[in-house]
Amino acid sequence: MTILITGFEPFAGLAYNPSAEIAAALDGKEIGGRAVVGRLLPVEFARYRAGLEALLREFSPTLYIGFGLAFGEDMIRIERFGVNLADFDIPDNAGAKHNGRAIEPDGPAARGATLPCAEIRAALLQAGIPARLSNSAGSYLCNATLYSALGLCAPNAPCGFIHLPYASHQVAELLREGSGPLNGESLAPSLPIDTMIAAAEIVLRVSAAGMPDA
Repeated sequence: MTILITGFEPFAGLAYNPSAEIAAALDGKEIGGRAVVGRLLPVEFARYRAGLEALLREFSPTLYIGFGLAFGEDMIRIERFGVNLADFDIPDNAGAKHNGRAIEPDGPAARGATLPCAEIRAALLQAGIPARLSNSAGSYLCNATLYSALGLCAPNAPCGFIHLPYASHQVAELLREGSGPLNGESLAPSLPIDTMIAAAEIVLRVSAAGMPDA
């Protein structure tokens, strides 16, 4: 009766990724009568799937949810589809770039998330946390993880993916230093990290609520 969540290591020149902090903050907690395990995945196309497969074998979760950072996002974004496409605007942490590559050459064009997406959004809004549904997880590692997880978890465990904005303290530090992708001036929507951790707890609670106890 385990919930597995993953975040990502920092990437694109950043020193911090809020999804990593969420994974660390919820690791060891109990939500919906289930133990939560939080781990990190590498931001490397050549290694993320093996890392995910190893975690799924180790913990045999009844629910899997990935979290990741989306530049420019201004609220919690609940992804409804993963697509069979790797198309990178920026290199991954190993320096690899892919343009129009299939994640699984023989896989379907898209897979639908198996979380109660609308219910999650409603619960977040009720808690005063801005959230929206999304029909595109992009074409970077977050999308690849969602697409792969949906294939690996089916039909045994529901799974999905949540995109996060920058953390507010992260933006403040980048603006203060005039460094990183923001260059000291660019507009960057954000949410406090405590708000995003609370949002993640709601996502897990709502997702687990509709599952059988055994």
